[in-house]
Amino acid sequence: MNFLENLNISASALTAQRTRMNIISANLANINTTRTAEGGPYRRKDVVFAAGPPAPSFQNELESKLSETSGMVEVSEIVEDPRPPILKYAPEHPDADASGYIRTPNINLVEEMVNLIAASRSYEASLTAVDATKKMSLKALEIGR
Repeated sequence: MNFLENLNISASALTAQRTRMNIISANLANINTTRTAEGGPYRRKDVVFAAGPPAPSFQNELESKLSETSGMVEVSEIVEDPRPPILKYAPEHPDADASGYIRTPNINLVEEMVNLIAASRSYEASLTAVDATKKMSLKALEIGR
């Protein structure tokens, strides 16, 4: 595996985790949104990762066939949480039904914060891998002097 391939794998992980953090941020920003353009409360979203295709080259193609994995990661889809909205009694709210209940998003603040911390740690790990790859390539250049 060469240095550029290592950087490409780390870059794909950074991009995937950035997307995950953006989705989590959108969930947190809409934690009290009871009305959307589609109708009803905001629906919590989540990111699904999948192994991505390797960069197109003979060496990468050969290695992926031999190892059955490419090491790359990509966001395969963004899915809505199937859990139903939470009902709260608020008869004075403009979105309340005839019984006085409003439907609020199915977002758990603690769950979102744990997901955000996990995504942040994964992002940091990928940055550490980029830094280690950079240091190894610099050491390799010094050996050649």
